[in-house]
Amino acid sequence: MSPARTRSTVQHAVALLELFDADHTQWTLSALARQLNQPVSSVHEQLLTLTHSGLLTKLGRGRYGLGWRLLKLSSALYGSLPWYPHAHAAMERVARRTHHLTFVSVLDGPRVLCVARSVQGRDTPARPGGTVMGETRFELPAHATAGGKLLLALAEQPLPPDAEAFTDRTVTTPAAWAAAAREIRAAGFAQAVDEWAPGTSALAVPVRSDAGVMAALGVSLPTARLRGRDGLLRILQDEADQIGWALGSRP
Repeated sequence: MSPARTRSTVQHAVALLELFDADHTQWTLSALARQLNQPVSSVHEQLLTLTHSGLLTKLGRGRYGLGWRLLKLSSALYGSLPWYPHAHAAMERVARRTHHLTFVSVLDGPRVLCVARSVQGRDTPARPGGTVMGETRFELPAHATAGGKLLLALAEQPLPPDAEAFTDRTVTTPAAWAAAAREIRAAGFAQAVDEWAPGTSALAVPVRSDAGVMAALGVSLPTARLRGRDGLLRILQDEADQIGWALGSRP
């Protein structure tokens, strides 16, 4: 098999796997083919390979789900990140204290990935807090989310070339991004107010070790509840400081 064909095969397999998320835990062959806009025969071949490797498993009624081998791979990844257990524990504490969706994001080249999120203590119908954008998204728009803006600014990365204007408050020009990035570096935190979707806002602070910025710890909440910003920032910063202390980082 040629290198180009090998790359294409791997890319197609990755695209197929990425269709599985919290909202789509099972897929049928025909649904996958439609979603991927590929022939059924090609998708069927991919499914056979992924199932044989343990990355997918065949369920009843022609459905497929994620396989146990992915759990082994994810455990190996998390085990290689000394900061992750501390960040995950801090995320859960923030979620319980604030009753907001709490997340940990990382910078992967130009991409911002949400590697963990928690709904512990999340508002219930008896104590409604509203819904927020991106509750199940893995890859986030770096220029329109608090975690993304923070990580891009601290890494001194430019505005993504394909920065989409999700709302009239989304930063989409290099000049506006340069000004926003300077403010974020000076403040030590980032916020996104109605920049990804109207009614959704977020705050994020950096998680640091002696090696530098590891991740962003933040909360996503309805914009109407952003009036408690200062208190939320204190909670986030206290938890981020504890993570840094555990990792040997000293101010």
